[in-house]
Amino acid sequence: MNIVLLGPPGAGKGTQAKRLAEKLSLPHISTGDILRQNAKEGTQLGKEAKSYMERGLLVPDELMSKMLIDRFSNPDVKKGFILDGYPRNISQAKVLEGLLKQLGLDIDLVVYLDSAEEIIIQRLSGRLVCSKCGMIFHIKNMPPKLDGICDNCGGKLYQRSDDKEETVKKRLQVYRQEASALIKYYQDQKKLSRLSADEDKDIVLDNIIKLAQAKG
Repeated sequence: MNIVLLGPPGAGKGTQAKRLAEKLSLPHISTGDILRQNAKEGTQLGKEAKSYMERGLLVPDELMSKMLIDRFSNPDVKKGFILDGYPRNISQAKVLEGLLKQLGLDIDLVVYLDSAEEIIIQRLSGRLVCSKCGMIFHIKNMPPKLDGICDNCGGKLYQRSDDKEETVKKRLQVYRQEASALIKYYQDQKKLSRLSADEDKDIVLDNIIKLAQAKG
């Protein structure tokens, strides 16, 4: 089963993707993790990506697609995968489709996690990120055991500048403009299912699993 999770920033894609991967015993593929791993290991692709990231620029689609080819070529993907963080627009969706086709793979299910703006703002404006390992916490929903310190590695926690309320609103506006064509693209392929991400995370996970079982 090859599943893609879509949704606006703060809808819980990363959280649900990790939990879903564990439940279904499938690899979780996150473009953010792939970027960080390549940068950390100092691969040629990682060095190229880092040059963009350090300047605050988006990593070009061409470079991201090379990293995805590497990841999708690993044997663990043959039994299926959970992909989150990609695609973000219709051009990336077409790139992804081409990459998977080269490897004899296809997407079985696209789940769009929808969320109300006020809930997204509440989630993101309280989000804390570890400066070392990238683990995510939340001031109210998932606070660290020690204030400002990561439970996982002891690194310092910080709030991303793009998680401030006004910036979140702008990010959502940009996302919705880009996502409308992406949603239609997968709807036309009869692959897209929409779910509310505003319910309890266990309910959301159960609903995703039901969709996957129906497709399977």
